[in-house]
Amino acid sequence: MKNETILKKLQTVMDPSNIKTNELLRNHLYTKLGGKADFFVTPTTYEEVQNVVKLSLEEDFPFTLLGNGSNLIVKDGGIRGVVLHLKHFSEIKRDENEMIAQSGAAIIEVSRKALDEKLSGLEFACGIPGTVGGALYMNAGAYGGEICDVLDHALVVDREGNIVKRTAEELDLSYRHSNIAEKGDIVLEATFKLKPGNYEEIKAIMDDLTFKRESKQPLEYPSCGSVFKRPPGYFAGKLIQDSELQGTNFGGAEVSTKHAGFIVNKDNASAKDYITLIEHVQKTVHEKYGVMLEREVRIIGEDLE
Repeated sequence: MKNETILKKLQTVMDPSNIKTNELLRNHLYTKLGGKADFFVTPTTYEEVQNVVKLSLEEDFPFTLLGNGSNLIVKDGGIRGVVLHLKHFSEIKRDENEMIAQSGAAIIEVSRKALDEKLSGLEFACGIPGTVGGALYMNAGAYGGEICDVLDHALVVDREGNIVKRTAEELDLSYRHSNIAEKGDIVLEATFKLKPGNYEEIKAIMDDLTFKRESKQPLEYPSCGSVFKRPPGYFAGKLIQDSELQGTNFGGAEVSTKHAGFIVNKDNASAKDYITLIEHVQKTVHEKYGVMLEREVRIIGEDLE
């Protein structure tokens, strides 16, 4: 199906002002990596999301859902078809002891709103840079807490374009995993079940976690967060550090000298720089310690021709 036809079809199912062509994805992603999307669409209603999904089925064109890319590398050749970005879905509200947050809201902002409402349970998320949708996608966690600990249910658009309620159990949440991608779901909003707490006590925990994060993580540069999953019996950062890889760079990508588990975009890195460095780290650690580090970060898109 030709791009001109796709554009005309998209313009019939959503606001044309929210459709961009040949949009550079690095301008929208936390990592500052990625080539162009054929179509970059930013729906403003749940119905528009449904319409795009249904249209993709009817017309057989590919579409890709992106959050803010805090745990994602988009290759330099970009993404073909339609890229769906839910930046307009950022509402956060309270309902008794629950926080209901749309998928495009930053999970950090949800934790701060919970603090304001004197609700406890999301303190661990005060330093996670991703969106609510991304946090559910990978069952994000930090400092002993995970999304699965507090998630009650999510509203999603399934691969047929229907809005469906999924309980936390139905999402099959485990370490850095959910079945959202396998099912082809698009998260619209999440409901977190929290507990009433004391404002000062909640704030003290969040302040402590924020200090730990800021003192240990290389927040001064764009990055894709923690690159590798924790291997059984080891810590990825310690293996990388002991392999004397900190400061190693390819192009503008560098293994952080502050935290070995991070690769930072230090000087206008390309996705190819990042991927080459990731593979070098994996090869070196495996040769030295016999441990094959598994990527936590996702890599999608196409290489430059």
